[in-house]
Amino acid sequence: MKLYDAAKVIRSKNSGPFSITLDVLFDDPKRYEQVKGMGLITKKTVAGLYHIAEDAITQIVFFDAALGFKITFDRKISSGTCLDTDVYGAQQHIPLGELEI
Repeated sequence: MKLYDAAKVIRSKNSGPFSITLDVLFDDPKRYEQVKGMGLITKKTVAGLYHIAEDAITQIVFFDAALGFKITFDRKISSGTCLDTDVYGAQQHIPLGELEI
């Protein structure tokens, strides 16, 4: 099963011009706890999915009350500059959603 199949919402957005934030929200507390407990949501996993260095990932935070987690990482190219292909960071959730869980 892919993370897309387990989560209710997977989205991405700019977190300023130099960072991307990924949000993953669940509507089923058991599914959220299952995914959280798998230990797959790590800097190593995210770095592999996005082909970035682990130190480019500035935070991975689980919010139990919201049944979700947030990942923030540095953009390779700042928003709106030459060669930027996603000014708003709105299409960056795809690799995370494809994660097999």
